[in-house]
Amino acid sequence: MTKSIINSLLMVLVMTLLTGLAYPLAMTGLAQALFPAQANGSLITQNGKIIGSKLIGQNFSSPGYFHSRPSTAGSEGYDATASAGSNLGPTNQKLKDTVNENLAAVRSDNNLPAHTPVPGDLVLASASGLDPHISPEAAYIQVERVAKERDLNAAEIKALVAMHTEGRQLGFLGEPRVNVLELNLALDTMKQ
Repeated sequence: MTKSIINSLLMVLVMTLLTGLAYPLAMTGLAQALFPAQANGSLITQNGKIIGSKLIGQNFSSPGYFHSRPSTAGSEGYDATASAGSNLGPTNQKLKDTVNENLAAVRSDNNLPAHTPVPGDLVLASASGLDPHISPEAAYIQVERVAKERDLNAAEIKALVAMHTEGRQLGFLGEPRVNVLELNLALDTMKQ
């Protein structure tokens, strides 16, 4: 019986070293060698300063920028250390009130008539609360506001949205999407 216990403990030790140390180190080294930008968080830098990540949404509230989808991550939203959805179900009154408030805000901010359909990603938070993307439809609804605020031609802004629309992954996975941070950074480079 003692031999069985020793063999079991040795097997636990070997498997711990293999799966808890060797494998993670090998995968980290491989990721750093083959995909260094992605392995380090897909960070976006400007003038040597990190301004965000392609993978984590940010709150843009200025009317001259495209707005991200709502976030429930942390008390102020977009808190990467508190990634989570609201966990409110479709019959929850708080969720209904929040959606109605978000819907009214989107319509007001973008000068939309009362019964204009609004894409769901502008009124509902993602499961993580950190989604950096919105649908192309959500971006196009905001074009007139952004163009007016920046005194630019709406057609130029629409073209910019089209340029920053990413297709489905591998041509069939997911939906077309627009990274809000990248779109807003491109917007900043346009002449005003």
